[in-house]
Order: sequence, then structure tokens, then C-alpha cells
Amino acid sequence: MTSPSSSSSAAAPQQPRPLAERLDGLLFFPVTAYGPDGAVDLDAFRAHVRAGLDAGAGAVFACCGTGEFHALEPGEYGEVVAAAVDEAGGRVPVVAGTGYGTALARHFASIAEQAGADGLLAMPPYLVVPSQEGLLEHYTALAGSTGLDVIVYQRDNAVFAPSTVARLARTPGVIGLKDGYGDLDLMQRIISTVRTEAGEEAAGAFRYFNGLPTAEQTGLAYRSLGVTLYSSAVFCFAPEIALAFHRALTTGDDASVNRLLDGFFRPLVELRDRGRGYAVSLVKAGVRLRGLDVGEVRPPLSEPSPAHLKELAELIERGLELAAGTGTGTGTGTGTGTGTGTGTGTGGSR
Repeated sequence: MTSPSSSSSAAAPQQPRPLAERLDGLLFFPVTAYGPDGAVDLDAFRAHVRAGLDAGAGAVFACCGTGEFHALEPGEYGEVVAAAVDEAGGRVPVVAGTGYGTALARHFASIAEQAGADGLLAMPPYLVVPSQEGLLEHYTALAGSTGLDVIVYQRDNAVFAPSTVARLARTPGVIGLKDGYGDLDLMQRIISTVRTEAGEEAAGAFRYFNGLPTAEQTGLAYRSLGVTLYSSAVFCFAPEIALAFHRALTTGDDASVNRLLDGFFRPLVELRDRGRGYAVSLVKAGVRLRGLDVGEVRPPLSEPSPAHLKELAELIERGLELAAGTGTGTGTGTGTGTGTGTGTGTGGSR
């Protein structure tokens, strides 16, 4: 029989750290894989996620913009989120996308919670252009409906006044803002307003993310505001390049940062801007070019042209050479794709 003294001395179960404290490093937004018949290919998706985790992803954001949230029906969404959670195995947090109107956003949040996700990325409401009060009510209702922490995504029709963000920062369950709008003046005013109006505890715990497409291109500017977290689409298909840039940026290696910006990221952005939907379809094509067949994008997105695919392949080769030259690439040689390092090739690599 256990004595009271021995019972009280037993170690209590360790409580998981809050999501806001666990988010660090490069944020990985995997694509959703489809098979030849157009159905979700969970095996390919799992391989893709495993490769990102092995390369050093700081978190997995499943079924978000790059993961074609808009194209998934609820059953597929639940399967993909659950697969990401299973592959992560608690090593890093898994955040799932949600969106549309309030009712559907809450429905997808419930599915994500049942699938074991650690948090939600709340994308803009569908179609409508809401008022600030409407946005506040929408995200407050979403956060109040789930036990998952919520990151609000600013972009398109969901652009926030600084005072609205300060109110969101005081809302239980809302832990951060991902900025995909790109107005640095607005971001500075948001950060300042949250700092002065949300209260010291709420402001200190609130996280900011650079969520622009190809966020590396604006990494220096956001870093000057104190925003160090960012999502990397390049990490999906060339983690060697993404990690080389992240390490150079973090350590103040401006020469390497500039070489990668000039030789890879700026040309990639220019290529991305030559086709509608390329922020997703070009990334997915990059994963295929590195050796893992994740299928094509679903309509209404469309595939890059053959000429643009050729340019992308050449850019990846150039980026890998530049990354190797910085001395900060991963260099583990685990991939079977087109370059060295933690590639995205077959055999469960990515």
C-alpha cells in the first residue's frame, strides 16, 4: 500500500508548454499530396512531413494556404491533420488551418481538435469584406469554440486596425498574428498599440509572424520590427536553401543573406509573380522536382507552364550551390533529390 508521503512525492504529469512558447525556428507549411486519381495521398503527404521534420522544421502548419485548405472537404482535412500529428509525434507543434465563415471555421476547428492539432491558423472569412467589429466578433467566436490556441492571419479581406489587434491579444485563446499583408507601417503601429493597450502580460505572450509569400524576401525588414518568426514556402522543396538563409539571417551573416536574396529568392519571387496561384502551384512543382510526387494542384489553381518549370529547376540548382557556399547548409545527405543535404526525394525523404 502506498503511503501518503510516497504518494505526494511522486512526480506529477508534465504539462505541455503553451503553443506560443513552442513556436520557434522555421515554420513548415507542407503541401497536400494528391494521387493520380486526384484523391488525397496520405502516404506521400506523410513522407513530405517526415522530410520536413528531419530537416529541422520548428512547427508543421497543415492544411493552410500552401496545403490548399480551400480545396479540401472536411473528411480529407481531418485525415491530413491527423497524419501530420502522427508524424510529428509531439516533437514539434502541429497547427491546422481553418477559415470560411464563423460556423464553418468552428466546424473545421472541431475536426482539427479531434485530430490532435495543437493550434489553429485562422484564415480570412470567405468573400465578404467585414468591419473591424465584425472581424473581432468572428475571431472571438472561433477562439471561444475550441480548446486550441488561435493565430489570426492578416491578409486580403482581413486587415486589422491596431486597436482591433490589441483587443484580440486580450481575447483568451488568441495567441498571435501572422501578417500576409505586408504594410510595415501598419505592423509597427500594431506592435506598438498591442504593447501599450493590451496589457503587459497579454502583449508579452502575443506572437507575430511574417506570413508573406516567400517571406525570406522581406525577412530583413520584419526583423527590424522584432518579428523573427516566418513561414518558409521554400522549406517545402529546398530545406537546405531555407535553412542556410535562416541561419545567416539569425547570425547576422549579411553577406550570405544578400547572396541568397540576389541569386535565389529575388528571382524566385519574380518567377512566382508571373503566374496566378504560383505561390502554391510553384511550391508543389518544386517538391515534385526534388523527387517526391505529390500530384498537381486542384482547380481553380493551375499548374506552372513548362517554361516556368524549367526556370524553377534551374533556380533550385543555383540556390543549392549558394546555400552550400554559405557553410550553413544542413549537409546531411539524406535526400535523393537534385542536390545535396536534406533533400526532398523519394524513399520517405519528402
